[in-house]
Amino acid sequence: MSPIVIQVIQFFLSLSLLIVLHELGHFIPAKIFKTRVEKFYLFFDIKFSLFKKKIGETVYGIGWLPLGGYVKIAGMIDESMDTEAMKEEPKEWEFRSKPAWQRLIIMLGGVTVNFILAVIIYVGLAFAYGDEYIPADSLKDGFWVTEKTLGDKLGVQTGDKILAVDGNKIEFFRNILPEIVYGETMTIVRDGRTFEQEIPVDFIATLSEDRDKVRFLNLRVPFIIKGLSKGSINKGVDFREFDEVIKINDISVTYLDEATPILEENKGKDVIVTVRRPGGSIESLQAKVSDEGVLGVALGALTMKEIAEKGYFDIETREYTFLESIPAGIDKGVKTLNDYIKGMKKIFNPDTGAYKEVGGFAAIGGLFPESWDWPVFWNTTAFISIILAFMNILPIPALDGGHVTFLLYEMVTGRKPSDKFLETAQMIGFLILIALLLFANGNDLYKWLFK
Repeated sequence: MSPIVIQVIQFFLSLSLLIVLHELGHFIPAKIFKTRVEKFYLFFDIKFSLFKKKIGETVYGIGWLPLGGYVKIAGMIDESMDTEAMKEEPKEWEFRSKPAWQRLIIMLGGVTVNFILAVIIYVGLAFAYGDEYIPADSLKDGFWVTEKTLGDKLGVQTGDKILAVDGNKIEFFRNILPEIVYGETMTIVRDGRTFEQEIPVDFIATLSEDRDKVRFLNLRVPFIIKGLSKGSINKGVDFREFDEVIKINDISVTYLDEATPILEENKGKDVIVTVRRPGGSIESLQAKVSDEGVLGVALGALTMKEIAEKGYFDIETREYTFLESIPAGIDKGVKTLNDYIKGMKKIFNPDTGAYKEVGGFAAIGGLFPESWDWPVFWNTTAFISIILAFMNILPIPALDGGHVTFLLYEMVTGRKPSDKFLETAQMIGFLILIALLLFANGNDLYKWLFK
């Protein structure tokens, strides 16, 4: 099956689950407070439905436009803009007849379910799979900056250790880049000296210019040979699988990144490459360096665990009991939400250029793996659920957050906004959402065409 098809299937499966559960978050409290729900839809049913069936007082259906879903609650001005019923006297089973605190609970139900769902998924993942990570402080000689231009922009070098971002300690290697993207200052150790380094305000924009180079901070690994590359300049030289390069000419090599500048200086020349064989014997081989500054050998002979076993870094595994997985899942949910809020702050600051990274459906679909992987699927679904919770609580009319804002105003002032005002606000909010939708998906299209 095509990788794109697999991503599309995962996208619609995840989206459908999240939409249905979000709308249930509104539906259930509405029913509890004896408020009539006229429609419950997955996707939008403009003009026609793919499926619909009336059960009791509610029509359940599936629309043809996969931009979301909705519940139509009687006596409420919503995205349907059906205001005819609002001209009649309020009925006791209508939304507008309920106390403000009940209406508030109904409106907060969707985002609450989205966040709780994300936490439940994280709890399940922690319990089922545990957690495997590389402690940041186990990188005894720092990390490898594979793209010097990005490193220079950020102000980091190979061998640096980033202890903290914005004063928060970096515990896991995998967190270094995300923390930098969201942060403002780094605490760096270089050659035994500790100092603070500002993160360029537009660093996100710099990363977006070439997404293939985003992972420019890597682990420092040994120079382990897997074999000769096809058409290698050193065909006939006795390079063997699992040979570890420990010296080039008279210069010692501990890490692969240390070999690169040595080979660059010896382009087109003969060199003596000293290797340690798997059995421990040391051999010196005469080899050529190509005009591109490489030996013509393939890499990747060892797995990450095998490299860790050689002492270059640690890989730790944490398993959770069911009770332990609960706080772990909550912590992951809260951290994911906090990180997303930090990212949104960057987006709303034009100087960062982060708005260029705003994506639509293609970007969200791209979060899913190209082959079916349940842990990754559920982790991505939890992340999207957090996004939906945050986006829906924004105080934009037509979103849950807009309704919540007006309800809080009513509860504080004792004055309910007029139906005419709510209708106008709903229309303005709808136009804002359309504009955001066009912008996000327009970004996707631009990246597809030009990047």
